Amino acid sequence: MEQLNLGDSKGINRRRRSDQTLHIIFLACTSIGILALMALIVTIVTDGIFRLSPDLFTNYPSRIADKAGLKSPIVGTIYLLLLMAPLSFILGVGAAIFLEEYAGRSRWVRLIQLNISTLAGVPSIIYGILGLAIFVRGMNLGRSLLSGVLTMTLLVLPIIIVAAQEALRAVPKNRRDASYALGATKWQTVSSAVLPSAIPGIMTGVILALSRAIGETAPLIMIGALTYVAFLPENLLDSFTVMPIQIFNWISRPSEAFHELAASGIILLLIMLFIMNIIAVWIRNKYSKNI
Repeated sequence: MEQLNLGDSKGINRRRRSDQTLHIIFLACTSIGILALMALIVTIVTDGIFRLSPDLFTNYPSRIADKAGLKSPIVGTIYLLLLMAPLSFILGVGAAIFLEEYAGRSRWVRLIQLNISTLAGVPSIIYGILGLAIFVRGMNLGRSLLSGVLTMTLLVLPIIIVAAQEALRAVPKNRRDASYALGATKWQTVSSAVLPSAIPGIMTGVILALSRAIGETAPLIMIGALTYVAFLPENLLDSFTVMPIQIFNWISRPSEAFHELAASGIILLLIMLFIMNIIAVWIRNKYSKNI
């Protein structure tokens, strides 16, 4: 008995040492990530905070650093976001509802879902090549705002579909059963019992996908979005630019003044992303309480 108790004690001590070791490793990994992120943010804020002025919002891009601003890139980013959001929401959530509620579990459906999950991890530049081939050249839309909107919609669609499917899948089955037991149709069940429960997860996924989209540069460079636009787009077929492209243009210049402007642009972009993430959290918390 004493030998057994001694063995148990050694086993417990070994597991505790293992837990403590893993705790230290995970803490070190988290600390390294946070410190690297903080160092990056502090560097950007230090470089760009003095360039945050009203001129940054009212001036167009210029070859002279003191006269350069982000007016057309900011407006282009907002236009892109406003047009892309409803389009990607309707297509993405609609596809998720069909795949999760109507399509069943056939081999073809599983194959489609596997491809959608794979597309969610495809590098963004691939979507740029696709947008260049289909929208810019195939549909003759040119280097227009509409081409950019459609290309970025393709980029976020797989992410939204996967997020929406997960949210729909998380709704308890008894909600559907209760709805059917009351004589509701399929659509009445989906619209009145399933979607209200899934909307927090769906909206969180949509906003996080859009947050990724406004920081992307490669797809828009591939479709030929301009780096110097001294006007605002007046219709969907006008040329445009966005903040990441302008920041990329400034950071590639040798002048230190343009690097400071790029840092100020990154600060604005981070603020936009922070606001969008706050909205996602607020929507999730608000609707979670109503379920």
